[in-house]
Amino acid sequence: MTTDWAAVRAEFPALAEWAYLNSATFGQLPRRAWDAVAGHWQRRDTLACIDFLDWYDDADRLRASIARLIHATPDDIAFVTNAAGALGIVAGGLEWKHGDNVVTLADEFPNYLYLPALVERYGVEFREVPWERFYDSIDARTRMVTLTEVNYSSGFRPPLAEISRFLRERGVLLFVDGTQSVGALRFDVQTARPDALAVHGYKWMISPTGAGFLYVSPQLRRHLPANAVGWRSHRTWRQVDNLHHGTPELKESAEKYEGGGLPFPLLYAMEASVNLMLEIGPEVIERRVLDLAGSARERLCRLGADARETGSQIVATKFLDHDPSRLARELKARRVVVAARHGFLRVISTTTKRISTGWRRGSVLSFDHDGRTTGIYLMEPKRGSRRRG
Repeated sequence: MTTDWAAVRAEFPALAEWAYLNSATFGQLPRRAWDAVAGHWQRRDTLACIDFLDWYDDADRLRASIARLIHATPDDIAFVTNAAGALGIVAGGLEWKHGDNVVTLADEFPNYLYLPALVERYGVEFREVPWERFYDSIDARTRMVTLTEVNYSSGFRPPLAEISRFLRERGVLLFVDGTQSVGALRFDVQTARPDALAVHGYKWMISPTGAGFLYVSPQLRRHLPANAVGWRSHRTWRQVDNLHHGTPELKESAEKYEGGGLPFPLLYAMEASVNLMLEIGPEVIERRVLDLAGSARERLCRLGADARETGSQIVATKFLDHDPSRLARELKARRVVVAARHGFLRVISTTTKRISTGWRRGSVLSFDHDGRTTGIYLMEPKRGSRRRG
């Protein structure tokens, strides 16, 4: 079945006015996500919140959809507000011993470079290593490895299944951040086998900031205690007429890590977005974004850029003698949104659709040099139109 990409694009109003190549910073929300939020507020007004326990049933429905997306079970999924909170649940729940170490890759997202702030007080050593030395850096005192599936600046995509197998043989936990990949790229927890997977949905899951989830494997749940408790911690919390008083008996599912109430408007929006992804199909989405990324890399290289294949949907490029931050600012002035990250110009090529600004959108970057200024453009003017900016 052929996907109607024009109809998919119509779900995102911002794309009518902007050439948006920056989903690695913020994903645009589809109309159906906004409608879902509005529907929740309307429901509150209509029913005066008397059905609030039903909202948790709806959240469980989303839990099941997320599980389907990553090939997990609903019991594996806890809702979190961001990946940093997910990292806190795991790092804060482990029983660290003096002399343990944690390993991450050089130039990782700051969440993982800042991990010493959580673990150094336990006498834990933090190791930030280049990919070439990763395997050699794992030793008998390594307790956990933290990685992003796709690096936020370079687009590097480490071989998770291989890494996971290597770590399991040595009893080392693997914490993966899928914020920069899940939604664009398929993720199968049965293949990658992380102990924990954190995803903040505001990028590739085209959800609001504050909507996220944490996958916790059954094996890890057995010895990872909850480090936050609240009125939903006891297994009979739905019996609100007579809430349990005393030490809570926690559920065995990942729900035990949630503790209190949930951000329902955000979750209804996320559910609408997840359903859109499931309707299109994760395989179709992955093929689309990787094909466009490959085309962009090929054309960039022909223009003299350094745009190496990384196996991900992020095109991280460098042009000799051109500052990526300056180029990103110049593009923004022309309503073209890209990002400069850690020395790279980061481009997310997601469409070749024409837009109504007098420009034809494409995934080719070209230099214009008139002897006075040098600019970088991701669109070319239509014939007979005047270049904006």
